[in-house]
Amino acid sequence: MKFFPLFLAVIFSCCLSLKGQSRPEAVTVKSFPLKNTSIRAIEVVNDSTLWFAGSNGKYGRIINDQIEIDSINHEGQLPHFRSIAYNGKHIFLLSIESPALLYKIDPNNKGSIQLVFKETGPKVFYDSMTFLDEQNGIAIGDPVQNCLSILITKDAGDHWTKISCNMLPKIHEGEAAFAASNTNIAASGGHVWVATGGTSARVIKGDQKFENWKVSETPIIQGGQMTGIFSIDFYDKNTGIIMGGNWEEKQNASKSKAITINGGKSWSLAGDGAPPGYISCVQFVPGKSGRQILAVSTEGLYFSHDMAGSWTKIMDKGYYSLRFAGPETVWLSANNRIEKIKLM
Repeated sequence: MKFFPLFLAVIFSCCLSLKGQSRPEAVTVKSFPLKNTSIRAIEVVNDSTLWFAGSNGKYGRIINDQIEIDSINHEGQLPHFRSIAYNGKHIFLLSIESPALLYKIDPNNKGSIQLVFKETGPKVFYDSMTFLDEQNGIAIGDPVQNCLSILITKDAGDHWTKISCNMLPKIHEGEAAFAASNTNIAASGGHVWVATGGTSARVIKGDQKFENWKVSETPIIQGGQMTGIFSIDFYDKNTGIIMGGNWEEKQNASKSKAITINGGKSWSLAGDGAPPGYISCVQFVPGKSGRQILAVSTEGLYFSHDMAGSWTKIMDKGYYSLRFAGPETVWLSANNRIEKIKLM
């Protein structure tokens, strides 16, 4: 038992927050008003640049604390964007409903907007998008047939193809995905994970070639139209978290959060029954060994220092999505606004 004091010291140090406290302070650095748009899709490019996409065709970037905003009009309609991705060179925007429109934008050439994919149909609805690297990207949508709609690119976003349902796991009746924060998909260590909700709350894992898909059951609340996993994140190829709950009962914290330490093969409830309840976006704090986590919903901003075992509410204001630009700098999006905060 000689190692016991050292073991306690290691655990204690891991559970300290950013400044040696178990509860950091969140200080708003700047708020950026964006009228008439709901912003659920944000993407950090570097320390000084954030891209965003919202409803009513609006998109743009905040660079050096200055807003540049534009809009897209497709055949007289304003698309609603809830997915955005960056592959190191280009920005990609994906709208939700039919016609689903996927655009490629050159950040260094204003006005360079290319429509690289379009899909129409009564069941078409896309939820999220990400890139594994510069060449390989993936977008997730609700089922049109008996599987999730999965678009992939292997040429840096120039061309996108839809994976056949013959190559994917079958979806359950009433199972789909949520376009809550562009985070029902995660990628790390050459793997990609997709989270579902509705009648079933499952995690579907694929490899870096978007093949060999495997399904894991989860203990997250499920069975209703608005229950399930709303957000997923992985710190590395083994350590991951899923959060969600019941959108219709946002204070209900039963079966709303779970973790994995084996790459998503199995999931265990974490902090069950204790707040937060419904969560639309969860992200690991970078550089903190997978211990520290930030999560947000319209109910507020929450922090965990012990891998989701316990949570503290650090802001009352509600948001849809969050992204880190470093361990202490966080971007948050909401209805009609984007904010940048510091964790102290």
